[in-house]
Amino acid sequence: MKRKRWLKIIIGIVSVALIIDIIASFYFYQLAIDRNQKDFLQGNEDLEVSAETMEELLEGDWRTWVDQQTFDEWEMTSDDGLELTGYFLEAEEPTNKVIVMAHGYLGNAMDMGLFGQYYYEQEGYNLFTADARGHGASGGDYIGFGWHDRLDYVDWIDKIIDTYGEDTEIILHGISMGAATVLMTAGEDLPDNVKAVIADSPYTSVNDLFAYQMDRMFHLPAFPFLPSTSVVTELRAGYSLKEASALKQVKKADVPILYIHGNADTFVPATMSQTLYENTKSEAQLMTVDNAGHGESFVVTKERYIDKLNTFLAEYANWP
Repeated sequence: MKRKRWLKIIIGIVSVALIIDIIASFYFYQLAIDRNQKDFLQGNEDLEVSAETMEELLEGDWRTWVDQQTFDEWEMTSDDGLELTGYFLEAEEPTNKVIVMAHGYLGNAMDMGLFGQYYYEQEGYNLFTADARGHGASGGDYIGFGWHDRLDYVDWIDKIIDTYGEDTEIILHGISMGAATVLMTAGEDLPDNVKAVIADSPYTSVNDLFAYQMDRMFHLPAFPFLPSTSVVTELRAGYSLKEASALKQVKKADVPILYIHGNADTFVPATMSQTLYENTKSEAQLMTVDNAGHGESFVVTKERYIDKLNTFLAEYANWP
């Protein structure tokens, strides 16, 4: 009799734990991946930046510059039927060089004007940027964290080459989620037109990022919540958290990669860029920036950032 009682208690405890885990998995999916308002990031100390950076991000001259440009709006249907939107800005003087840019989590294509203004005005390059699936004008009811987006970027690259010719040369430049996106893209079979990748503040994988944030934000262990959240993500968005790995992709990459990361980044720790760098199959370099938080490096040390870009592109892409 006692054994049966204990068995019922154990089954009850397991059942309650399972129900809690299932509820939590749907909660975390809605919180981070479902396309909706993300209020949970407001007031997040890990995303706090200096007053100088905040002013530049919100009121910098680059925003006025973006508003003054006439981007050609491109439309594309993804392999899984989503309507995606991209934007192309032709250089003032004809050139075969194109910077393809990828924005961060909850951002949009025009956020990359922060870098685009420099590339366009100072270097005279063509620019292309796109709204990631689940963002901006692009379709999708979920956020792909770069995984499905990598295939979208392969298609965007092909479209650029088809439009502007086989001699087109392309550099990929992404920040945060966009950095992971271009790294995931780098692991695909890319045309020789893609000369290099710039990854600013990337994460190793979605699973690693979520595990880090689950501990930091909620003080919860990865198990059992991440595996169950991954199952929900696979059912609803078509990918698993471990599958969405920039680390696995850079182990296959043939294109040179420059990693840039702020040492003061507590949202996506700089150790993730270090791990990516150490596991990159292709030629790679890593620049870390002291006193720079998440995605702050370009503002904190703009001259050094640009010098590193130019040196890297001259060495590995033969771009002046």
